[in-house]
Formats: sequence, structure tokens, C-alpha cells
Amino acid sequence: MDDSAAGSTVRASAAGEGGQPWSAPLVEVRGLVKHFPVRAGAWGRRRGSVHAVDGVDLDLARGETLGLVGESGSGKTTTGRCLVRLIEPDAGGIRFDGIDMLALDRGALRAIRKRLQIIFQDPYSSLNPRMSVCSIVGEPLAIHRLVPRARRRERVAELLRLVGLDPAVMDRIPREFSGGQRQRIGIARALAVQPELVVCDEPVSALDVSVQAQVINLLQDLQEQLRLSYLFIAHDLNVVEQISSRVAVMYLGKICEVAGRDALYGDPKHPYTQALLSAAPVPDPDARPRRTLLKGELPSAVHPPSGCRFRTRCPVAVAECERLEPPLVDIGAGHRVACHLVKP
Repeated sequence: MDDSAAGSTVRASAAGEGGQPWSAPLVEVRGLVKHFPVRAGAWGRRRGSVHAVDGVDLDLARGETLGLVGESGSGKTTTGRCLVRLIEPDAGGIRFDGIDMLALDRGALRAIRKRLQIIFQDPYSSLNPRMSVCSIVGEPLAIHRLVPRARRRERVAELLRLVGLDPAVMDRIPREFSGGQRQRIGIARALAVQPELVVCDEPVSALDVSVQAQVINLLQDLQEQLRLSYLFIAHDLNVVEQISSRVAVMYLGKICEVAGRDALYGDPKHPYTQALLSAAPVPDPDARPRRTLLKGELPSAVHPPSGCRFRTRCPVAVAECERLEPPLVDIGAGHRVACHLVKP
């Protein structure tokens, strides 16, 4: 199937319309921390740490899509990879369907990984260039012993049809496909083990705009058909608005605002969220949106600012912001904000 054969219009998300989760949390993240050591010198001595994720709390309900947005370097990808334990967190807790993910040994983790999968950002480097599509998509089936060898090609064909590809291509290798087709292969690989949660790590950022729409529509169709839950990581706010039912905003390793899609896009409370939304492109050549300009550069994650991490760029920062770190407070209807100037 050629990428240009499908329509390029992104459909509105039907899941969790209105920004409310459908049920009790499938995933609960509390106080998640991940620091990466910074080493220097001939002996590689530790000189500090990159505070990639620094006390993140998140909930994800069954059947919903939680968008996770923020600037590059804010910790979005690290959060997603810690959630599925591709990266081991330093502290905090992760519960999946009531199971303590961080207490699992290697065997138990391998068993539960069938229920959690990830779609990677780059469709070019995430597929082994020397393996055929049949081997790439069939590998999870072999590892988890889900399908007998005699039926493996048949199951791969079913998965390729599911993501809009012709099963006749299964003996080709990745370099014979376009970027959008490669990402469909990556999606098929993630779905091979019939997961409940899929972490989508910027799955459309490396694709052309028209192809992005096709992949987003595919993800929405698959969610409805297979009852999937998504953690959708992206920096494109327009894409996140289309696919998400709730949105969490990260800045320098911390969550600064979480709300239903309509509430966050219609009435953002945190100054950082307001600045992000004001910078998003508007598809109207006559529109003159009012921009919120931030001063300075993103601070170093090795030496983050004291108090509120956004205070060095915040246009409304006060003295309290330097002294105290603002907690993530519910201001009503599940809208949570970490800002001293926003009161319940």
C-alpha cells in the first residue's frame, strides 16, 4: 500500500471525548526519577547528573490516550522508556494494572511485556536493515511463543493487513519501503503480542505531514478496534490535540500541568503551557495570534534552577518561585497545575 493512497485528513479523537478518562487507571506512576551520570576526565569520574526525570506523577486510564508534550530535553522519552522498563528508573513507583513493575524479576518482566509495547520515533533506525518484514514482525511471536512456526507467516500477514500493508511485501527488507510504510511495520511489530498499552514515542515526527495524518488515523482506528491505551509522546501540539483525550505538559524533568484536552487547549493555566500553545502554528494565513515570548534559554538539566524550574524564563515569576518548588495541585475537574500563582 502506497502512503499516498490513503486520505490525509486527521480525524478527531473519539476516545475519552471531553477529556475524561474512561475507567480506573491502568497505569499509575508516582515520584518517577531518572538521572544520568555525567562523567569527565581520563578515569571517567562522575561530575554530576542529568536530571532527565525528577519526580513525575502520571495516571493513564484504560482506553484513553494521554498526550505528553514539552520541549526537546524535557524528559518525555525517558519517562516513556522507564514506564516499559527499557530504562531502569532510579526511584519512584510504576504500577501496571495493579502490578508493581519495579518489583518484577527478569522472568516476570518478560511475561508482562506482552501487555506493554513501544513504537519508536525513527522508522529508519528502529528496524533491522538486514531482516525481512516477516522476520521483524514475527520475532515477537517467536520470542513469546505465541504462534507455532507453521502459522507464523499467516499471522504476520494478518498483522500487515491490520496496519494497511499488502502481505505480499513480507519478504522485502526495510530499505525497500517509504518512511510511512516503515512506521506501519513498526506498529505491526508492536501489535504482534496483543498489548494493552502502547507507548508512542513521537511516532510521526520523522514523517511528511500528509503521511503523519494517515498514521494518526491508523492509530485511532487500532485503538478503537483493539481497545488500546496510548501514552502519546510528541512535541507537535496540533497532533496531540487531535489524538489525545488528556494532555500532560513536561518541563525540565517535571510535570507542570495535566488536564483534559479541551480544558488544556481552551484555558491553559501554567505560563509554560500558555507559551507553548501560543507558539503553535495556526493554519490561517490571515490570523495574527498573540505570542508569549519566553526569555533566555532552557536551563541545564545538570544544574536545574532552585524552586520552580520554569522561573528563569517565566514572565510572571515572583520571589516565592525561587524559594519553593510548586506542588502539582488539582484546581478542579482533574485539572492539575504546578504554579504558585494558580490557586484551587
